[in-house]
Amino acid sequence: MSKARSRPPVKAKPVKAKPAKAQPAGAKAGRSAGAPGPAARKPAKKPAPVSPATPATPATAAAPQRRKRSPAAPEPRPAPAAAPRGARDDAPPSPADRIVGRSDDKPRRREDLSLEVAIGRQVRTIRQSLGITITELARATSLSVGMLSKLENGQTSPSLTSLQSLATALNVPMTALFARFDESRDATFVRAGEGLPIERRGSRAGHLYQLLGNSMRGEVRVEPFLITLDEEASTYPVFEHPGYEFIYMLQGRVIYRYADRTYTLGPGDSLFFESDAPHGPAELLDLPAIYLSVIISSRA
Repeated sequence: MSKARSRPPVKAKPVKAKPAKAQPAGAKAGRSAGAPGPAARKPAKKPAPVSPATPATPATAAAPQRRKRSPAAPEPRPAPAAAPRGARDDAPPSPADRIVGRSDDKPRRREDLSLEVAIGRQVRTIRQSLGITITELARATSLSVGMLSKLENGQTSPSLTSLQSLATALNVPMTALFARFDESRDATFVRAGEGLPIERRGSRAGHLYQLLGNSMRGEVRVEPFLITLDEEASTYPVFEHPGYEFIYMLQGRVIYRYADRTYTLGPGDSLFFESDAPHGPAELLDLPAIYLSVIISSRA
């Protein structure tokens, strides 16, 4: 047998391994978490075409342009109220709104007017009681006639120097010029049927008196009464008191005696007399009789 030739052993060539391409860590992590790959991603939207007239630059494409704010327009002022028809533009304000003759011509309050008016009236009263003309007073005080006229009419506020000059010329203390302003004024308001019941001489004869007011100061005393004579009243013609009395009949009829005369009084009739003579209702004709009696006397 022929011997078979043995082939020499073939040497295996070493195979070079290709290095793996490096991938970003985020992409690798995304695939491991099941994120879609590059093939599954949606294609990015194409940028809007830019007008050829104003080509976009990297700076303008990155940041939008800011609009310049225009300055705020001033608020429109309300139009002045239209004057009524027939009104004059140059018509002067009323004396109650301002005082004429002041340099500033600013509106004055009514409280300020009262003092000036009171001083002016007092100056005029004292001047007239002394029989002095306004021209003579102007010479004695070195004030103009126009200034004195405004002062007496309450159209200007006199200074202390002017007040002192006036007091010296009129021969009165300066406080006398403020007498009218310092005086208080009283008023009495009585509602129907709410007069103050009082006792007088006629109360014994059944005469009902309701006092409706009383002057609290001054040299003259005034006492208004509402007198009612009912079925239980009796005649009493012997009243006597100093002063005067006024009677006004409201309801009923009576014969009223004054001195040696008698008067029949009905609704609307009145009687005025000196009350120091005997007087009073002598006969009661129609009852109830209601009349107003006002007694005026001196406090001295």
